[in-house]
Amino acid sequence: MRANIELSKLITMTNQELKDFIQTQVPAATVTEGKQYLTAEVSRESLHQLALKLRDSEQTSFDYLFCLTGVDMPSSIMVVYHLESTLHKHALVLKTQTSDRTNPELDTVSDIWRTAEFHEREVFDLFGIKFKNHPDLRRLFMDDSYGFPLRKDHVDEVRIVER
Repeated sequence: MRANIELSKLITMTNQELKDFIQTQVPAATVTEGKQYLTAEVSRESLHQLALKLRDSEQTSFDYLFCLTGVDMPSSIMVVYHLESTLHKHALVLKTQTSDRTNPELDTVSDIWRTAEFHEREVFDLFGIKFKNHPDLRRLFMDDSYGFPLRKDHVDEVRIVER
């Protein structure tokens, strides 16, 4: 499919064009331009559908997830996805969050970008976010009884980390 793309289509989209594309797909998205990346924040319900469109559209062709991480915010837990199109050479940061701190859960994107399999396991292990439909969601570093060490409410009984 991608081999048939005309050379005239191999032009990086401007940030405004990317913003327009995202807001066409998810009108409620908040899109801001930072110093390095365009950032789109979407609801957790919109994330998977938008991610699929970002990968599959010839305009965007975001075929590379190069970073996925969690962030513990005061009232929510956020997941940040850094995407790049190796074809068009444009990049985007995609963010979503959940306010459920007891049972945080988001859809996996590992069916869209295979690199997410490892990254989501790491975020699960360190932040406790469960990724629905992940093919192998299990802890990487911590024992099941340890808790989630990068959460602000984590109590380190053993004092491995001093705060």
